[in-house]
Amino acid sequence: MHSGVRSVAVSGGFASTQRPDRWWVTPAATASGLVLLFGYLTLRAFFPTHVWFDPYISPVVAPPLLTPASGYPGAVPVEHAWLGAFPAWWPAFLPRSPAFFIPALAIAFRFTCYYYRGAYYKSFAMTPPSCAVRGLPAQYRGETRLLWFQNLHRYTLYAALFILACLWWEGFAAFFRDGRFGVGVGTVVMLVNAALISGYTFGCHSWRHLIGGKLDCFSCKGVISPRYRLWKNSTWLNERHMLFAWISLVWVVFTDLYIYLVSTGAVTDLNTW
Repeated sequence: MHSGVRSVAVSGGFASTQRPDRWWVTPAATASGLVLLFGYLTLRAFFPTHVWFDPYISPVVAPPLLTPASGYPGAVPVEHAWLGAFPAWWPAFLPRSPAFFIPALAIAFRFTCYYYRGAYYKSFAMTPPSCAVRGLPAQYRGETRLLWFQNLHRYTLYAALFILACLWWEGFAAFFRDGRFGVGVGTVVMLVNAALISGYTFGCHSWRHLIGGKLDCFSCKGVISPRYRLWKNSTWLNERHMLFAWISLVWVVFTDLYIYLVSTGAVTDLNTW
């Protein structure tokens, strides 16, 4: 028998529980945070004004595949976009936003993330909203039917790694303006953004499987595999995956907001150029 362990039975209708604590605070805060942060990023994706202030670029539109030649104040310069300006045949009813191409894959990576799945399953699907709390009368079928695309998480990792490399490139490129080396507050903000996203990405379960999966032994023949060291470091990040998931998401929003304010002239960027 186990001593000191008490079972909490769940009976009754939705949200019924014997828990005496305020269990609803966590799912309510999670839902509010997800709506606020992802809602902001969605609006910025559809209305990408002031996403550029030389040499800063918002992570909402980085890396930019295409950019509007005109019409958006503070848009990414045509010469900075990989394929230049949007073509003339681009449908008028579709926003000319760089966010809908490569940067959108970062959202796919987060949306299929194991941590975020648990977060929005509890906060929005409420099946259940918390431990030992009765959820909605819906049968969970795993990542099948409507949620089958969640199984693509391991593939969205490759896109996330590519985007991460681009964010580091843009961060280091922000040390230069018109060929002159310098540093500004925006440079630091962009590098911190890349670092936090790195912490989130390299703590991902799919990344740990990529570097440590399909191995039966990390120290066969008395030699510790280099992959073991990578896996161990990734495990440290994985244990803090929720922390990096939230901090990196908040910092993405902050980075975009900072560049927006600098681009509009509302804030003066301190720099050495």
